[in-house]
Amino acid sequence: EPDVTIVSGLKDMVVSEGDDVTFRCQVSHENARDIEWKLQDVALQNNEMNEISVEKGKIHTLTLRKVTEQDIGTVAFRVGPHTSTA
Repeated sequence: EPDVTIVSGLKDMVVSEGDDVTFRCQVSHENARDIEWKLQDVALQNNEMNEISVEKGKIHTLTLRKVTEQDIGTVAFRVGPHTSTA
């Protein structure tokens, strides 16, 4: 398997309480495995509050729905040994 790297990392975002926010990270290869999203060092799962998806095979997205003050912190995207934070 080719080593998947991060081509375009996460960008810092400022949002208002109650809004949705989307983070995007582009990787070098499609169908990348060993992907993980975290908020404040807590692994995120795809559910009604967090939407995790892949666009065009290489762009991994995380949407946090109706953010609150408790959601303030570092978002991290990891693929294999590579990490991007915002």
